[in-house]
Amino acid sequence: MKHTNFKIIIQLFLVSLVLMACKTDNNLPDPLQAGWNNKAVCELVEENEKIRVLKCTFEPGVGHEKHYHKPHFGYTLAGSKFRMIDADGTREVNVTTGSSFYSEGTDWHEVLNIGDSTAVFLIIEPK
Repeated sequence: MKHTNFKIIIQLFLVSLVLMACKTDNNLPDPLQAGWNNKAVCELVEENEKIRVLKCTFEPGVGHEKHYHKPHFGYTLAGSKFRMIDADGTREVNVTTGSSFYSEGTDWHEVLNIGDSTAVFLIIEPK
């Protein structure tokens, strides 16, 4: 009986360690908290019991430090070219004005506007 209890305790401990290691967003800012060179890039447009809406602006050479996202819908008010780094690696993406996207959430990523125009996004997070 003691051996079985000890085995269960060890298994629970190992599962707890794995779960703690997977929770990267606890140590990272969300998109509103994250900035670039100690300056905010996103501003709160609206928040109520159902949604939070952010407007994020990236001049050329401005990025967004490593952060996480909850599920959200995004709309590009003004596009540009970005370098994105996430768990899948580094890539360059041309984001066009008027494009939209939906994300189930992002554990982490960071971006840098490497284009020659200012990009502006609306991020809409359901609660």
